[in-house]
Amino acid sequence: MTNLTLYELPGCPYCAKVKDKLAALNLEYESIEVPRSHSERTAVEEVSGQTGVPVIVDPENDVHGMPESDDIVAYLDRTYA
Repeated sequence: MTNLTLYELPGCPYCAKVKDKLAALNLEYESIEVPRSHSERTAVEEVSGQTGVPVIVDPENDVHGMPESDDIVAYLDRTYA
């Protein structure tokens, strides 16, 4: 079992790409939906230093706020595939 957290926005195609990879790898994760307004995305900014999504947190592997869907998908493949 993993301890992954995904910060996401419903309808975001980049978030969907990450969610598809998580599903393909049968990984459980906590989903945190962020507000539409970037100025209200304080939670994701605290973990990643920016307000874009998706962002993944994986404390078991010392990942504390990785942004960018392509980077996240590559990380998940390297770590969990």
